[in-house]
Amino acid sequence: MTDVIKVLGQVNPSATTTTTLYTVPNLTQTTVSSLVICNQNALVGSFRVSIHVAGESADDKQFIFFNEAIAGSTTRTVVIGMCLSQTDVVKVYASSGDISFNLFGVETT
Repeated sequence: MTDVIKVLGQVNPSATTTTTLYTVPNLTQTTVSSLVICNQNALVGSFRVSIHVAGESADDKQFIFFNEAIAGSTTRTVVIGMCLSQTDVVKVYASSGDISFNLFGVETT
């Protein structure tokens, strides 16, 4: 088995658009260490994060954050320790186009 520590995904989604941040590759398991959300706008914004097991269609049970407020001009770091299997998908959504997401962790193949 090989472990690769890496940036799993980076995205600055369009406002109010659900966007894929990361999909676990085939024959891979991933441990997510942290998620960083940055609001580059001076105004308060909000975000969502959902986990789609095996690429499942959208469902309310998948949200780990839903319309979570983030103050203007701030960064929020979430240490998460989340384990994902092949084809699991992390999706994000932001209230404005000024909120970016970075996901860090380890892929094991």
